[in-house]
Amino acid sequence: MRTRQRLCERSLVGADSGDCRVVCWRFGVLEGEVRGKQMPLLTWLRLFGSQMRWWWWKKREEGRGKRTVGEWVAQENNKAKIEMANKQLHTLSSRSRSPILLFTICLFVFSLIFLLFSLSTRHPSASPYPNSNPNLSLKPETSFVAALEHFLDHKYPRASSSSPFPTASEEDVSRLDDQAFSKERDRFYREPYYPLDLPIRVYVYEMPTKFTYDLLWLFRNSYRDTANLTSNGSPVHRLIEQHSVDYWLWADLIAPESERLLKSVVRVERQEDADLFYVPFFTTISFFLLEKQQCKALYREALKWVTDQPAWKRSEGRNHIFPIHHPWSFKSVRRYVKNAIWLLPDMDSTGNWYKPGQVFLEKDLILPYVPNVNLCDTKCISESESKRSTLLYFRGRLKRNAGGKIRAKLVAELSGVGGVVIEEGTTGEEGKAASQIGMRKSIFCLSPAGDTPSSARLFDAIVSGCIPVIVSDELELPFEGILDYRKIALFVSSSDAVQPGWLLNFLKGVSLAQIQGMQRNLAKYSRHFIYSSPALPLGPEDFVWRMMAGKLVNIRLHTRRSQRMVKESRSVCACDCKRVNFTVWNL
Repeated sequence: MRTRQRLCERSLVGADSGDCRVVCWRFGVLEGEVRGKQMPLLTWLRLFGSQMRWWWWKKREEGRGKRTVGEWVAQENNKAKIEMANKQLHTLSSRSRSPILLFTICLFVFSLIFLLFSLSTRHPSASPYPNSNPNLSLKPETSFVAALEHFLDHKYPRASSSSPFPTASEEDVSRLDDQAFSKERDRFYREPYYPLDLPIRVYVYEMPTKFTYDLLWLFRNSYRDTANLTSNGSPVHRLIEQHSVDYWLWADLIAPESERLLKSVVRVERQEDADLFYVPFFTTISFFLLEKQQCKALYREALKWVTDQPAWKRSEGRNHIFPIHHPWSFKSVRRYVKNAIWLLPDMDSTGNWYKPGQVFLEKDLILPYVPNVNLCDTKCISESESKRSTLLYFRGRLKRNAGGKIRAKLVAELSGVGGVVIEEGTTGEEGKAASQIGMRKSIFCLSPAGDTPSSARLFDAIVSGCIPVIVSDELELPFEGILDYRKIALFVSSSDAVQPGWLLNFLKGVSLAQIQGMQRNLAKYSRHFIYSSPALPLGPEDFVWRMMAGKLVNIRLHTRRSQRMVKESRSVCACDCKRVNFTVWNL
């Protein structure tokens, strides 16, 4: 505007009124608005300077015979027209771009809102159960009875059916072998880390319902009637619950993919695609709820059904998984499935429960008992820290057989000692509540051997935030290839624990910093021992398949070795791990 006004001022001073009117109109300034104003001294001085410059320029141009004022005005009019045309063109182009710019901005804003919303739903930090599947918003069910009722009522049939599988011929086995070889060869050249690969591909047998659903219905329809039924002093329904690993694994494997959270395992529909084969037979329920002869007959039928499968014949069962979590279950036919992978509560090397050569760590897998108390999460452990006034706590059966005889010696040593609570366990909800309260008020929880080297008290202590004091020299622990139990538990030899005053002095010598560090680790580790529906990442079901991934290469080695053996070769690989594991706390 200032430049335009200067041009107009020049025209007013040095040109006639017509030229002035033209120049002033072209630049948007009226002649009267300039001449009619009462200008201040500074403005008049500026006009006087403009007049002198105009006069000098006019004389110079006329002396050179160049442009007159009229020519100059015409030239300036042409420039103004060109400038106005350019301005109109720029305005039109700006208007045409404005809807595109507006659309781009709106799209960016909506994209940003969607991104923030997806991140907030993917990482629900307020929930103790992280959920990676947006279709699953409910809290996972951790009660076996409640999960089973929902499973039977909403998903699977009541009616009994039979689906016998014909005995596999040599031709069937050969065909499966060729198909499996083709699949393995393709994966070998396609997948860079094969055979070290996740997810594990599992084929789940569809066994007749008398081995699966019928047994689940039997438990559901009778568990209230068996509340007072005991076996060797323990309630039967509770024994079935704490050994219900077969249900939790199977329920997750057969669930629709839209309802699953685990990424470490996937179910396949064809046997040639499978890395492992899962046998869904409920050995614990059948052992406790069927008559002895009826149970043995069912075991034999299940054995024949499985061993007639072509996949079993191809590998002699080496890639088949059997849930045999109770040490008494499936006992009459175990020798026929000794090559299979057993899911166990522990490994007893005394021969009381397993015959020599039947179980070893390289082949089988230890799984935790299902806890009998509720989970004490990070908030619970923090709130109960100041309330833990008991130094050492134990509630359970005070007299057991085999390795559990250590309990009686510990009771004699610790009874009546200040800061120590030793109680005989009771069944039912009252016993469960008493154990839960006692563990949450204690710093250390005694975990001696039971009838077997393991005990359900160990896992009750872990999920209660109570530091386990393990007195079991031959104990094998679940998922020890992943978890370091030294960070959450104390290991004491039996010979030291029964010495007068030794155990109490040892516990009093543990520093407060070490106690607090173990309690923080318990808060993190406890989720690894909670079975749930749906199964959660980093839960025990997930760890089963992560541990199985480490066994796959060895399974394939022994399978292929057995397939090419000739009758003069050694039929047994003398590499069974039979060494006793003495777990001793190193001071």
